[in-house]
Amino acid sequence: MSVSADTFRSVFRRYATGVVVITTSAGGRPAGLTATSLASVSLDPPLLSFAVSASASAWPAFAAAGSVVVNFLDADQHHIATRFATSGIDRFAAPTAWSRLASGEPVLDDAPSHLRAHVTHRLPVGDHVIVVARVVDAAVPAAPSAAPLVYHAGAYATVAPAAVSTP
Repeated sequence: MSVSADTFRSVFRRYATGVVVITTSAGGRPAGLTATSLASVSLDPPLLSFAVSASASAWPAFAAAGSVVVNFLDADQHHIATRFATSGIDRFAAPTAWSRLASGEPVLDDAPSHLRAHVTHRLPVGDHVIVVARVVDAAVPAAPSAAPLVYHAGAYATVAPAAVSTP
């Protein structure tokens, strides 16, 4: 038995996921994409993974890159996620505010936190490639400034604390 792509997509639309923009540099040119597939893989060593469509316009840069930056987004930054999910545009042109880390990777200036990681594996799986990377640096504020950006039911959203009832 097989599940259709439409049914598979419908089931996952009910699953809220975090939204990040992953950036890299290949041949000196910045590249980036919006991802909802970020996962923490291991604490020791610190590893993360994400999936990239093999047909994505940014894939050639990610295929060649030795390192990536995962830029976490706040709830009010959906315009950044939309920009990096749009094909056929210069995602780093104005109004995108970005700079380079001392190590050379592009980072979004407005991201409240980010991780820098060295790519260790690229695993072709179906129509995507799973990228595994070892975290080598992090920028984390003392306290979160806002709720995170999430993707749910085909739209950007945020989370709210659940009301806790006491017995």
